Amino acid sequence: MGLLYIITGGSGSGKSAYAEGLAGETADRLGAGRRFYLATMRPWDGECETRIRRHRQMRQGKGFETVEHYGRLSQLPPFPADSLVLLECLTNLLSNLFYDPSIRREELADLVTEDVLRLKRQVRALVVVTNEIFSDGTVYDPETERFRQIAGRVHARLGAEADRVTEVVYGVAVPVLERENREGGRGRG
Repeated sequence: MGLLYIITGGSGSGKSAYAEGLAGETADRLGAGRRFYLATMRPWDGECETRIRRHRQMRQGKGFETVEHYGRLSQLPPFPADSLVLLECLTNLLSNLFYDPSIRREELADLVTEDVLRLKRQVRALVVVTNEIFSDGTVYDPETERFRQIAGRVHARLGAEADRVTEVVYGVAVPVLERENREGGRGRG
């Protein structure tokens, strides 16, 4: 069973740069084989295309093979067992699936959670980047609230399975949870 690291933070917090660094360090430490960057943002508009270009530049030269995928993770061919996968980002993936008419929203949290945990079991390490969308205190329209509820359930369930959860705030990585794991050593949690 692979390691699961979850990196969260607000937009522009530095979570992607932190996750890429952590993925590289983890792959080196574990002797992981190939490094995959699982990109989930659909290029809907100019803003998305700009973000995608920026992320491609950030990971240039870091040894990642990019796999662009916007649907169910269970539809991907298996990754090699000794590989490390950086999933960027869970919130984008949830958004893609939230608007997929073939998926019932009542099932979405379970489907995504199971897909991520299946991927975790398949590889040596899985680093998941997600957005912190819960602490702004804003009241949203019912559809956005439904999305936030689904995302909250997925985050809570994956957090319960994670070896490490880190929140990036103002570019600073703040450990939220570190469990004792197969790497040895004890963590906070």
